[in-house]
Amino acid sequence: MQIDPIELLVRALDLTILAYLREQFAEQPTALLIVNIVIVLTLATVPLLMVFVVGWTERKVLARMQDRIGPNRVGGRYGVLQMVADVVKMMTKEVIIPAGADRWAYLSAPVLAVMTSVLLFAVLPLAPAVIGVDLNVAVFYVLAISSVSVVAILLAGWGSNNKYALLGAFRSVAQLVSYEVPMILSILVPILLARSMSTIGLVEAQNIPFIVFVPVAALIFFVSSLAETGRSPFDLLEAESEIVAGFHTEYTGMYFGLFMAGEYIAIMFMCALFSTAFLGGYRFFGLEELTTTIMGYPFFVGNLIGAAALFIKSAIIFFIFMWLRGTLPRFRIDQLLNFNWKFMVPFSLVLLFTVAVLDKLIFVWFPDITDGGRALIHLASNLLIAAATIEILRRRIQRQRRALEPAVVAEATPDLEHAHAH
Repeated sequence: MQIDPIELLVRALDLTILAYLREQFAEQPTALLIVNIVIVLTLATVPLLMVFVVGWTERKVLARMQDRIGPNRVGGRYGVLQMVADVVKMMTKEVIIPAGADRWAYLSAPVLAVMTSVLLFAVLPLAPAVIGVDLNVAVFYVLAISSVSVVAILLAGWGSNNKYALLGAFRSVAQLVSYEVPMILSILVPILLARSMSTIGLVEAQNIPFIVFVPVAALIFFVSSLAETGRSPFDLLEAESEIVAGFHTEYTGMYFGLFMAGEYIAIMFMCALFSTAFLGGYRFFGLEELTTTIMGYPFFVGNLIGAAALFIKSAIIFFIFMWLRGTLPRFRIDQLLNFNWKFMVPFSLVLLFTVAVLDKLIFVWFPDITDGGRALIHLASNLLIAAATIEILRRRIQRQRRALEPAVVAEATPDLEHAHAH
């Protein structure tokens, strides 16, 4: 076995170097194991490094929304090295473990939070030929791994020996467990349409992005993603004005930084997963399949185009995340749970049942239907369900207002009589 350095360089440029190394060392188990370890470490490093970019971008965008400048000291007028300075600061700060804390739970919680967020990227297709592991149950893997974050939050709240941290952990677990239900139900919709639980299968099935088929399911998944990542208006995980800093109240230094890194990595993944499930992932008008040659070697231009397409789609979703954070106030815990169990979950169930039955009937009645015709039928059903839901909510709100009117009048009458008496 001999590796051509020029071919290795070409494969590195078109992002197929990992597959190339696996091919070269396929007959050498020990070398293949080392290559796979290097691949895993490489894929794990990418989201960790992206935290610097995402963190700086959010601070800069939110500053502009609030008529501020944002980071502008470290690294020039735009403060591009501000996140690096923050990491150095956290690494040099003292780690203070509270008296009476469960040391094992306290120290393992932030590590577990970061690990679960990084592991999610293993099944995310970054480009047509760039993926860690192409599992046929990749979506199930994502749901299973993401649920482990609840354990990290419980460990942090319980291990801190602090009433605010424990209260924040309980609230966080209630929120995360509740909103997992509509998130699972909404992600099942593109799975039904694609007839695959593989993330690559989801992307390849989208000749037309699934957001055109089922925009309501996409909206439910987006709202659930906000809640699962603890972003406004669902940021009860921290709720600084109510419970200090939530479950990580007692964390300092790099352990606090690990929680922040885990949060940003989870946000990046949710944006990429939304793009993969509803926006076509790395697909971009067929350009992701382009190939050419450089110095006699095949060069997969489509990989670069696909990676850029996924990045742009994910960046747009992340901008909406930031936009909502800068504009919406926080829900109360009772409002948040009522909204989920009384609206999101029933709505998701009705939507899932409708899509499942309708898609089956479409192929029975119209076996030769095109993707465009199928999309129009599903879009019409989605809009009808949304219109019916809005009408039901409107009537319910009217009934509640009519029921409250006598009580309001009764409360106001004594005040008027008292005013006339004087």
